[in-house]
Amino acid sequence: PDLKEVIEPLLASMTFLESQIKSLDDAVTRKARKSPASHLLMTVPGVGPITALAFAATIDDAHRFTRSRAVGAYLGLTTRRYQSGEMDYTGRISKYGDGLLRSLLFEAANSLLTIVRRPHPLKDWARRLRKRSSHKKACVALARKLAVIMHKMMVSGEPFRWPET
Repeated sequence: PDLKEVIEPLLASMTFLESQIKSLDDAVTRKARKSPASHLLMTVPGVGPITALAFAATIDDAHRFTRSRAVGAYLGLTTRRYQSGEMDYTGRISKYGDGLLRSLLFEAANSLLTIVRRPHPLKDWARRLRKRSSHKKACVALARKLAVIMHKMMVSGEPFRWPET
């Protein structure tokens, strides 16, 4: 009887919080579907409403980048380089830019690599890279490629295309 008095309010709080989370998730999904850029970006495998909204908000005007490759550097997904004389050192990723978006893109790449069943050349490329290095490095490299692809999609207005099989 004493334990019931403690657990019932906790269960009621948990139920309330779960309903609040569900309503907020639904609101974010509705917002992403209303936004043309976010709706377009959600066609990329592994990219959900939160990642699409964050990418569209961070990039804002896609035409401010002259090349799509520059988006990877803007988000801190490219490696640091140190050059002096004959020494040329390529280090870890720079981590400049929006850390939240970088982590969301990492999660999108991870889900593309591990969860998405449909074959794609991007996935094959990341799997080959994973064999040579590590899963995390492959996910970071795939996240950079996804950022470049998503930027090109925002510029062109075309959805993600799966290869013809």
